Amino acid sequence: MSDSVLVLSGLDPCGGAGIAADIETINQFGVTPLPIITTLTVQNTQSVKSTQEVDSKLIAEQFNHLKTDVTFSVAKIGLLSSKKQIEVLTNLLSECDDVTIVLDPIVKSTAKDKLLDSQTLEVLKTKLLPLVDVITPNVDELQALSPNKNEQQAVESLPCEWVLLTTTDSSNDEIEHRLYHHAELLERYTYTKLPGDYHGSGCTLASSIAGLLALGVETRIACKRALDYTYQTLLNAKSIGKMQHHPNRQKP
Repeated sequence: MSDSVLVLSGLDPCGGAGIAADIETINQFGVTPLPIITTLTVQNTQSVKSTQEVDSKLIAEQFNHLKTDVTFSVAKIGLLSSKKQIEVLTNLLSECDDVTIVLDPIVKSTAKDKLLDSQTLEVLKTKLLPLVDVITPNVDELQALSPNKNEQQAVESLPCEWVLLTTTDSSNDEIEHRLYHHAELLERYTYTKLPGDYHGSGCTLASSIAGLLALGVETRIACKRALDYTYQTLLNAKSIGKMQHHPNRQKP
């Protein structure tokens, strides 16, 4: 395995989510992040005001130039901006041999600002998802990818080997994560709900999984270790703005 992870995600100026979160997290596992920005955003801990797509041609040039020099065995994908960007990225990744892909399917920001429209979501599902090995949706994201289906049907509709679903419906006091392998429920992981709002927990979780996979950790174990690490970052979260708290991404 390579000790590098290709990271494609958006830039969050307040540093809680996006490429900053990915870099912080992957570094903590002793793995080198290789960051390519897909989207520029105007946001803070309260809301996303606007986004600016990075030109797909530039992303392709960065990707191809990097690949001539650096080896990576894992790619972590976060926010994508458009149908064209997804199509270009799909073509780039399909030409890579033996790259494990982890996708955090970002549909809305933590502050509930919508980031992807239905047409872009459809391209994401039909073009990119067949290449994805591990996907980490929450309930809203799963429903957006597979509308009008119950949980089992929705998971079955995703062409990904591993689905790690985050739910908040287990009780008022707990959050449950459910790990599926080929649509078969393997594990339930339960954590005590924490008070307040957090900015970047999904990025932290997906990047943790990617970093651990790059170290050669088996996927099932990587998911559990990533969940434990992410929970610790929330237990030690810090506040730098007026609303959402930042996960404190210290060394696991």
